[in-house]
Amino acid sequence: MVERGELSARHIAAVVERLGRLTRSLQQSHGIKPAQWEALRYLARANDFSRSPGALAAFLGSTRGTVSQTLITLERKGLIVRRTNPRDRRSTSLELTAAGRELVAADPLTELEAAARDLPEAARETLADGLMAFMRTVQRRNDFRTFGICPSCRFLETRDDGYRCGLSGEALAPADASLICHVHDPRAA
Repeated sequence: MVERGELSARHIAAVVERLGRLTRSLQQSHGIKPAQWEALRYLARANDFSRSPGALAAFLGSTRGTVSQTLITLERKGLIVRRTNPRDRRSTSLELTAAGRELVAADPLTELEAAARDLPEAARETLADGLMAFMRTVQRRNDFRTFGICPSCRFLETRDDGYRCGLSGEALAPADASLICHVHDPRAA
């Protein structure tokens, strides 16, 4: 006999897997493959420090070679450009072009956002908190980098003149603090 807790855990895993498949299905649009959509979405939401091929590969849980092929395709389609990183001339920074930003604005995953908005507010908050905890557990158990936004990072420093990253020492504009960072380290709960 299967215990109720075991059944619930199995059910959660099955629902997450099914949502993943539905998500990939939604992303078959505009001649863009799911991995390309994920790259575009990441670049639209990442801060300046995190828009590199290596950070993108880590975020996607992919190899640099696979990400390189994705970036070549996105570049050929005129959706991204590579630039020399002004902070470190040895590295590359990735940016969306105007066409890339326009495409991200038509992201097919807005359908998931609409479905989430259809839930009662309390259910949305409970689901968001639960999914975040679930994701963090999977990341921790598999030694994956966390990524995240500044307000949930232990390095964020709030000062009279605004925000600052305690790791890099860089000042952060309020808008920057809401973008994904590849050196994110979650605050202790």
